Amino acid sequence: MRPLPASLRRFSATLRRFGRAQKAAAAVEFALILPVMLTLYVGSIELSAAFSMDQRVITIAGTVGDLVARTNGTLAASDLTNYFQAAQAIMAPYSPTKLEQVVSVVAVDSSGNTKVEWSVGYNGGSAQTCGQPYSTVHPIPTAMTNISEGSIIIVSEASYVYPPLLGLFFKNSFNFYHQNFYLPRYDKD
Repeated sequence: MRPLPASLRRFSATLRRFGRAQKAAAAVEFALILPVMLTLYVGSIELSAAFSMDQRVITIAGTVGDLVARTNGTLAASDLTNYFQAAQAIMAPYSPTKLEQVVSVVAVDSSGNTKVEWSVGYNGGSAQTCGQPYSTVHPIPTAMTNISEGSIIIVSEASYVYPPLLGLFFKNSFNFYHQNFYLPRYDKD
């Protein structure tokens, strides 16, 4: 049998040394896992920011509706504007320019039929038409109209269009919407 040429012996020895080497194994493993870890990290940041924004929209709808429900008698337009503006502070550090709010007072007759007594939109929010039945994509639940027959319901709505932070994983904006219902609650003096 003929011996291998010197260049082939050197190449064969280099391959054997490379196969036994352990020094660069951690660097190779890190290079393989880094893209996966970065994807998880950035994706979790975007999802947690979106979740935080949804919670803010829920809080705003609840806060404004609760303040209106506590009003005994007439609510001045300036007070309602102050409520809307104060609720915008909940959006910090995000911009409140895309926050739309609507508050409506809806009368419910003894048959459970609804009629909008007044409705005010803020920052682009679409107010309901006064004197008409309350109608949106999200109607008042039947259970709520049943317990408020012969009285009123305060409906508070908040919506926000939230663009993803980086736009790497989620290309489209999130449309957050929340609606709260309140019965009048007056503090006794």
